[in-house]
Amino acid sequence: MSRIVVFGAGGRAGSAVVAEAAGRGHTVTAVVRDPDAFPGLARDGVTVVRGDVDAPADVARVVAGHDAIVNAVTPLKGPQDIGRLDPLFFVRTGRHLVDAATKHGVSRLVLVGHFSNLVTRSGALVADVEEMFPPFLRGFSQSHTDGLKYFEGTPEAIDWVMLSPPANLDVEGPRTGTYRVGGADLLPEHHDTPAHLSYADLAVAMVDEIDNPKHHRTRVSVFD
Repeated sequence: MSRIVVFGAGGRAGSAVVAEAAGRGHTVTAVVRDPDAFPGLARDGVTVVRGDVDAPADVARVVAGHDAIVNAVTPLKGPQDIGRLDPLFFVRTGRHLVDAATKHGVSRLVLVGHFSNLVTRSGALVADVEEMFPPFLRGFSQSHTDGLKYFEGTPEAIDWVMLSPPANLDVEGPRTGTYRVGGADLLPEHHDTPAHLSYADLAVAMVDEIDNPKHHRTRVSVFD
């Protein structure tokens, strides 16, 4: 069994990863900025700790002693927060994770990506197609894309994978245990029809990439 540290463990994706990893018998450190705000997060095999992915000292402290890192942090709670977006968030926090991973010998990083920088049939990014993505959110998309580019330039010793789920992520959806994986492109049948995935199955895909890594130093799309 692995020792897994999950940043953003209180969010929808992060909490699903915590539950999935603990359910498989892994030892999980769930990192949140305010543990008191998430009283239901702790369970057998899960230790909840205070930490901020945007604080390098916190990241270095909690990463020590783990086999894998999951980053499911988003700086925004919703579109209403777009005005306070720091465009460098994903680059800066990515650097904190890589620095801590390098220091403590943790090679495997599994990251939640964003559908907006997947590629459409025409070759355009989803973010650049107005009918597929609201223009006012393009800054958020660019921040995610810059974070992806940062990881693409990291040393070969950093074994990362970024999983980009579709826009239609279902918090109430069941855990089916199945999903499909693409590349940087939208799956063909989803160019015109919105794709779907439950948070539970996103978590399955992410923990699978720790238990049985199949994708290395790349971004892949994941759908139902």
